[in-house]
Amino acid sequence: MTEPSHTQHMSVDDFDPAASSLTGAVDPAVMTELLSIRSSIDNFDATLVYLLAERFKATQRVGILKAAHQLPPADPTREKAQIHRLRALAESANLDPAFAEKFLNFIISEVIHHHQAISQSHSAVAATGVVPVVSLDGQGFVASPNAAVTDDGGTRLS
Repeated sequence: MTEPSHTQHMSVDDFDPAASSLTGAVDPAVMTELLSIRSSIDNFDATLVYLLAERFKATQRVGILKAAHQLPPADPTREKAQIHRLRALAESANLDPAFAEKFLNFIISEVIHHHQAISQSHSAVAATGVVPVVSLDGQGFVASPNAAVTDDGGTRLS
């Protein structure tokens, strides 16, 4: 499978749902059915991406709350309970529980990484007075609209 270039921005409109190395090599009726099934898979993938985006927006808010109250980025008891819950959900959905656990562990490790970065940023604010503000989309930090640029290039609330 060819990886898209990370240096070039790809639009959703650039996606060709009929792209396949099988085109012309299989019976057209089989190809039609294959593309129909893949269309559903594409819809599921899009839904997963949007769900993950929303999940990470919420976990970023948790990270900010934890940093503001000097709470640790990880919560092993919560993580263990979530893994147990997800394994049970996977079993009831006829999904391999080991796969579900691997998937959740990957997400948890990303969330902890984000929480550590937020905590470090919060510590830097405490040390410097420079205030980052979460962007409206929850995906990064921007200067506060009430901020003034300081001599060192940072921002300080006015």
